[in-house]
Amino acid sequence: MAAQNSSVTEFILLGLTDQPGLQIPLFFLFSSFYMVTVVGNLGLVTLIGLNSNLHIPMYFFLFNLSLIDFCYSTTIIPKMLKSFVSKQNIIMHAGCMTQLFFLCFFVISESFLLSAMAYDRYVAICKPLVYTVTLSLQVCLLLLLGVYVMGFSGALAHTGNIAGLTFCAKNLINHFMCDILPLLELSCNSTYVNELVVFVVVSIGIGMPIVTIFISYALIFSSILHIHSTEGKSKAFSTCGSHVMVVSLFYGSSAFMYLKPPSILPLEKGKVSSLFYTIVVPMLNPLIYSLRNKDVKVALKKTLGREIFS
Repeated sequence: MAAQNSSVTEFILLGLTDQPGLQIPLFFLFSSFYMVTVVGNLGLVTLIGLNSNLHIPMYFFLFNLSLIDFCYSTTIIPKMLKSFVSKQNIIMHAGCMTQLFFLCFFVISESFLLSAMAYDRYVAICKPLVYTVTLSLQVCLLLLLGVYVMGFSGALAHTGNIAGLTFCAKNLINHFMCDILPLLELSCNSTYVNELVVFVVVSIGIGMPIVTIFISYALIFSSILHIHSTEGKSKAFSTCGSHVMVVSLFYGSSAFMYLKPPSILPLEKGKVSSLFYTIVVPMLNPLIYSLRNKDVKVALKKTLGREIFS
């Protein structure tokens, strides 16, 4: 249903580009991206589930990271692909708010999950003797509960904030998805308070995890400096290298998109940033963890060996 104070019952997503010659090539390009994302993330989920040697806190969090990446890619890409092959990509007001809610839920959840993974690396490197005790199953479940509670709270705040806007006659969303900033652009009343709410919620959703990650890695690097052997330092760095890459990709693109006012960041550039953290990052995450992780590669070989033998 449309908001009571709005005459708009549906929106038209303008998509990534309005150039006809690019529509079909982009359709096949992003279809291949989505296939890699689905296979990579669901494959990693299956691999972790089937191999008991991966049933430790690090892979418990990686399991959930892959699930989140798969889910929020699925929230965005199928609708985006439709814009490449249809004349008008229409989405109802309720559908738009639903997409916005799940986008915010999964993005904020991933943000806090990455901070939980940083804490996991801190305990593994700085307190290895009490690793299994400090990060017991109960503690991991509580951390995961906190991740999803923060994701739900942030998504509810963003969706309620945007749903309260008045959309008089403008219904052309200059984007490939129902995102916060393009919807703010469509409002026919003042959005100063709404922009302030967005900035505060995003600052919490990105700021708190980033502070946690920085503190965790400051302690990790301090601990590594006290390791005398080169081999020991190399092993310590390798255990957190994949996580550092994922954190840099995710926060770099999302912070660039949301921690600047719309007047400073044009929507066309915002599309590129959104494209990166909603499509490229979920596709790269399982590749980063599988290609750089010895345990995952060993588990993959064992699993494939069992299947071939069967």
